[in-house]
Amino acid sequence: MSTEPTFDPLRAQLQEAAAAFADGPDALQSILLGLVDDVDRAVREPLEIFPVCHHSPASAVAMARRLREKQPKVVYLELCEDLAPLLTELRNCRLPVAVQAFAGETDGFPAEWAPLSVVAPITEASAEYQAIAYALDTPGVELVLVDRSADHVFQWEPRTDGPSPRAADGEEEAALHGDAVGVEIGDLRPRFAELEEHLLRHGKVRHWSEWWHQYVELPLGDSDHDTYRQVMLLIGSLFRRLAPGDPGRVRVDEERERYMWTRMREHLAATGADPADCLYVCGAFHAASRVAEFGVDGTADYRISPRTGTAWQYGLIPSSHAAVEAQFGLAAGSVSIAGAQWAKNLKRTRVEPYQLAGQTGGSGRKGGRKAKATASAAPAATAPADKLSGFLQRPPAIDRLDEAELLGWSVDIVRAARRNGYLASTADAIAVFETSILLAGMRDRAKPTPYDFQDAAVTCIEKDRVPGRRDVRRLVETMMGGDRTGQVGYDALPPLARDVHDRLAPLGLKLDQRGVKRALLDIVGQPELQRCSDVLWMLRQLLPDGAARPIMGERTLGETSLQESWDLAIGTHQRALIELGYEGVSIEQVMEQRLRRTAYAPQATTAQALAAVEDAHRFLRSRRLAEELGARALELLAGERSVDGAPEVLRRVRRLLAHYRTSEPVLPAWIEAFAKTGYAHYCTLLPTAFADEEATVRQVGATLGFLFSMENLALSLGSDRTQLELAVAQSHPQDPAKTALHWAARVQLGTMSRAELRERCDALLANPLALPAYPRYLSGLLHALEPVPALTDFVVEAVSNAFGRLPDPVLLPWLPTLISTLRSGGAELAPLLIREAGRIFPGRLPALDSWVPPWQQQPVTPFAGSAAGQQSAAGGLPLLAAHPATTDALAALLGYQGEWRQPGAAVPGGVAPGGVALLARHPETARALAGLLS
Repeated sequence: MSTEPTFDPLRAQLQEAAAAFADGPDALQSILLGLVDDVDRAVREPLEIFPVCHHSPASAVAMARRLREKQPKVVYLELCEDLAPLLTELRNCRLPVAVQAFAGETDGFPAEWAPLSVVAPITEASAEYQAIAYALDTPGVELVLVDRSADHVFQWEPRTDGPSPRAADGEEEAALHGDAVGVEIGDLRPRFAELEEHLLRHGKVRHWSEWWHQYVELPLGDSDHDTYRQVMLLIGSLFRRLAPGDPGRVRVDEERERYMWTRMREHLAATGADPADCLYVCGAFHAASRVAEFGVDGTADYRISPRTGTAWQYGLIPSSHAAVEAQFGLAAGSVSIAGAQWAKNLKRTRVEPYQLAGQTGGSGRKGGRKAKATASAAPAATAPADKLSGFLQRPPAIDRLDEAELLGWSVDIVRAARRNGYLASTADAIAVFETSILLAGMRDRAKPTPYDFQDAAVTCIEKDRVPGRRDVRRLVETMMGGDRTGQVGYDALPPLARDVHDRLAPLGLKLDQRGVKRALLDIVGQPELQRCSDVLWMLRQLLPDGAARPIMGERTLGETSLQESWDLAIGTHQRALIELGYEGVSIEQVMEQRLRRTAYAPQATTAQALAAVEDAHRFLRSRRLAEELGARALELLAGERSVDGAPEVLRRVRRLLAHYRTSEPVLPAWIEAFAKTGYAHYCTLLPTAFADEEATVRQVGATLGFLFSMENLALSLGSDRTQLELAVAQSHPQDPAKTALHWAARVQLGTMSRAELRERCDALLANPLALPAYPRYLSGLLHALEPVPALTDFVVEAVSNAFGRLPDPVLLPWLPTLISTLRSGGAELAPLLIREAGRIFPGRLPALDSWVPPWQQQPVTPFAGSAAGQQSAAGGLPLLAAHPATTDALAALLGYQGEWRQPGAAVPGGVAPGGVALLARHPETARALAGLLS
């Protein structure tokens, strides 16, 4: 190769310009001359460097043209080297898709970073796809990925507390990539904010995507190879030299360049390939590298660090134009506009693009002419010609107005606007047409760009409001190509995803398509659909909301639906389904792993472990797993030091007990141990919970509910009731609500009578100083229905007395609290109150005037020694004398001794012996029994 410097004239011109502007040599001259040096160094490299920009149609056209001219035997591509095996699966996909590396668990990285994910989106209008398609479909061509591995991506990140660094999330469609770290092939954007602002201001554009489209994309769309390469190298060098000196960012950039050149030299040495037969495809930012390892003759002392022990999973996930834009900070609609520009470039330049055999959904010509199997002889190496001087001095080409194209855009946007609820007309189409030309003229361009047209459409059509779901800007993006969403084909899916599709095949739905599909399952008429139902319920648990949504039917413990109806959007959530495949080979395996992970998490609670037990029965019907998780729940219960989770524990353990009692011949050992251990555990915590200000009345009520509901089972297993009695006796609550709850517990244990409880409530109502606190006592009684449901009638009485006797300043502020208490913590208690109130209160309004509450009725009990009492007792004696067994048994039980006398016989001393004396004292029983049997 000739060593004659070909860029000396350009260097001289830039040196003169720097001297004129800066009054002598300074940093400006160094930067300007350094730009030329970077370009000169890159174009003289024996291994041809092809600089690209991410998702640039100009780069894609130039790549396709260069591949057909050069026919390289080896293509080095800037992409994570461990993603190489996935590229052949692109044949089974519809672009855009993203190549993904995923790690659910970390080994060598901070635990807070998990899960780790790296994605590299690939669109049809990209140079990297052209290189991949050429290399995979051309015999004798080797594709080598040379960029750092996914493991090194995170190795080189700074170790900081908190989650791993993530790319910016977009809106709805950006979720296709989630929070994965994006790998940009061809990163080319100013990192110097002032430079980007300067370019946008002087270019009279709004954002970087529009500047690139106007000043780089269009001029380079049909340029020759040397011009394209030198201009891209110049831009990459400019952005690199004017980048701010962020040590971390600079270090990562240089590490990547050392890594890539080291891998290429290793491959050249191992295969003996001629650098002249190779092509290195990388971002223009990295093509203008100044590291010592640059070039095939660079230093070779760089050592690549080993990977960590993290196990990585690989696969393809669907992507979309909006996801690419959101992840890499591009303007909305820019990738769709780039796709439209790609199609126009192909038509104008007649370049035949490369497309993978079997690829679906592409706009390029499918099955086009393949590259030759063997490369033609490379032309003799010559000094690169200086194309930069002419390009920089050439005035911008005047792109004449294409009136037919602009008129078609105007008509189409008005038609789309009318379909979406806008009151657009032919006049609006004319206004958009003229405004587009006006805006282009104000921005010093003869032909309106899609961005000019978009601004004009928003101005002329949208006006003051958006009547539908889409605004005009989104309609323009759709019209220019739309937000195309890719799809991973069946053959490229992981085994779990393919298994899900196979098992749901009896539904007869195209689940790979995006959108919502309605599935109707008649399990009684078609028993084979039961397996589909099992899969759908597990998908509902594992996939995001909306992927599988039940409309009719439920899955509860021990029960299955006879008919079900589902709204399925599995194709829309294909990425989530694919990532499930990274966790296991079947959906049952993933479900089991998730349940174990939940139960054995460091911060797991007893309630979460019990929920995992329920899910093991509902979804997997696995008694083995349920017993294992139940043992874990018992372990967690023993380690808890508060009653914070008591309400949830009570609700779930009751449900599990009811299930086992109806479906199992005997209770499992773990549930018996849970009841016995929980009884002793909550007895120990009860006095502290009553005194703890942090413990709510609902939590204490749930604790008592556990103790009272589990009492029979715990006592049968050897527990001692004295524990509970001592725990209640040692409790001394200060809060009014907890005090009322304590009274209810004593009533349940028999240490306080209902009469005493009624006296205490009446005393509170009679005490003016206690009236403001009375609603809080009532709140405690409401929560007491959980452990003591027998007090329902008394609670109705207490609430009724409160409504009747509390003054309005106390009653009215309490009503919202009562309603919120019943809605939040008393959803199961409200039906008890309503049912009891319906039984007590009159059913019709007229009866309310003469109605007397049962608790205010004073029954007349005649004294046993009075004449009326003896007469009343005598009325029931013939019946009792005819059936003496009941009375004798009751008398013996109560310690009475005596003899029966004939009816009408005198009673010595006025006292009836034995049962007669008992009846004389309590004649109501005899009268009621006589009336029932008479």
